[in-house]
Amino acid sequence: MFKKRPHILITNDDGIRAKGIRHLWNSLKDYADITVVGPSNEQSAVSLSITLRNPLVIERVDWGVTDDIWSVSGTPADCVKLALHAILKRRPDFVVSGINRGANSGRNVLYSGTVAAAIESVMQGIPAIAFSVRDYVDPDFSRAEKYVPLILKHVIDHPLPSGTLLNVNFPEKDFGEYKGFKMAQQGLEYWSEDPSCRSHPAEGNSYYWLGSQVKQVEEREDSDITWLRRGFITAVPIHIKDLTDQNHLDTAKSHFESCFIKEL
Repeated sequence: MFKKRPHILITNDDGIRAKGIRHLWNSLKDYADITVVGPSNEQSAVSLSITLRNPLVIERVDWGVTDDIWSVSGTPADCVKLALHAILKRRPDFVVSGINRGANSGRNVLYSGTVAAAIESVMQGIPAIAFSVRDYVDPDFSRAEKYVPLILKHVIDHPLPSGTLLNVNFPEKDFGEYKGFKMAQQGLEYWSEDPSCRSHPAEGNSYYWLGSQVKQVEEREDSDITWLRRGFITAVPIHIKDLTDQNHLDTAKSHFESCFIKEL
């Protein structure tokens, strides 16, 4: 499969005992040297948060197949940081995150811990891919296993630019066979709040479940949302090296700076 057996760090946000991370390991174990470092508990929707005010505990996890499995009592970004600077003896060639239960498509990537692990990796100069399946209830991760090494091989043969990660999503299993592959733009759909107010049975105080619902918007023809709805596997190159809105900087810089000269 690969010309050289790569060293891969696998992580996720669903937790070290989630089915998806085991399937991700299974898809790559014959082709790579793998270390798995995942959160000890589910860390969905924590984005790129890191733990600063609590100690982090690293523990070895027994999968019954290999000793190089670890849990970290923190976020996906914590897992990558500690893997690189406390667990691994050598720097990995790639970081692969997932397989997430539920899509990380559209603007939901801004909430995703799965994608955040890939972002942390890219910020540390290591190429990364995030994998997710669109089914949240009873996902079939085994269907994606066949394609994970193929996509990784493509990235090895055609390296991503510096500061860019690849965000891959698989469509619902209801589509049957995948219709094909599409490299797409990130869509606009996102999870919107749907708060539900409750009352404490003894104290009577109000509390809320934030809840969530898909906020659907008109999508571009070449977005990941559009292609996923048609049954295609999507891959979006997400660039995080420079977050500047360069067009606005170029047009607004002089006016902004001149407006405040008299205030100094």
